Amino acid sequence: MTIPSPILDALSRADASWQPLLTAGLNAMSAADATYLAQLADDVYLPTEQRLFAAFALPLDQVRYVLVGEGPYPRAESATGVCFMDGAVGSLWSSEEGGGLSKPVNKATSLRNFMKMLLVADGQLQLDNTAGAAMAAVSARARSGAGSHIQTLADMQRKLTGQGFLLLNASLVFRSHVAPAKDAKAWLPFFEAVMAGLAAQAETVPTMVLWGKIAELLSKLPVMKDFPQIAAEHPYNLSFIGNQQMHQLFRPMQLLKG
Repeated sequence: MTIPSPILDALSRADASWQPLLTAGLNAMSAADATYLAQLADDVYLPTEQRLFAAFALPLDQVRYVLVGEGPYPRAESATGVCFMDGAVGSLWSSEEGGGLSKPVNKATSLRNFMKMLLVADGQLQLDNTAGAAMAAVSARARSGAGSHIQTLADMQRKLTGQGFLLLNASLVFRSHVAPAKDAKAWLPFFEAVMAGLAAQAETVPTMVLWGKIAELLSKLPVMKDFPQIAAEHPYNLSFIGNQQMHQLFRPMQLLKG
C-alpha cells in the first residue's frame, strides 16, 4: 500500500531507530482503512511543519515510559507533535510581582495542573493551598536565580525525555472539523503496531502512563497486556493535582529541580 508522500516526509523528524516501526504502523493504518491517510494528507491538520512524528525523536532504546495524552493542542502555535508540550509556553514562572505561574501556563489548564501536581508531590505546595500567596512564594524562589528550579517548558521537556519519557498522543492529529475520538480510532492500528515493536525490541518493557478517556481506550488493545500501566484522569481535571499515583511516579524524578 502506498503511503502519501507528505506523511512519509514527516518521518524525517523521528529518530532512525523508530523508522521501521513507524512505517509498519502506517501500513497497519492503511490496511485498516485504505483511504484515511490519503484524505489526511490532503486535509488541514495540526501539528504543522511536518511535526507529525516529532514525539519519536527520543531513540527507541532510551524509552522507559510512554506517556499517552489525548491529542495535539487545537492551536497551531501550541501543537508541537509532542504530548503536553505547548509550543506557546516559554517561561514557567510569572515575571510579575506577586505572580505565580506564567500567564501562558495558566492558560494551558493541563500544564498548570501538572505543575501544581509536581509542586504538591515535592512538598513545595499543600494540596489545599495551591494558589495565591503560596504559589507566589514558590515562583519567587524559582525566579531568584539560585538555580533551584527549571525555568522554561523546554527545560521540562528535556527533563522528561532525560527520564526516558516518550511523550505521545493517542491521536497524532487534530482537525477542527473532525471529532477527536474519530481520529484517535483511526490511529489505533498505528499505535498497536508501533507499541508491539517497542515491546519486542526494548531491553526493559516501558511503563505506559495513560491520561484521559481516549488514552484509557488504548488499555483495551491486545498489545497492552505486554506493558505495565498507570492510568490517571486527564490533567485538565483539578483532581489530578492530588492524584497519589502521579505523586509516587513523579516525586523521585525531581522534574522541577534546576
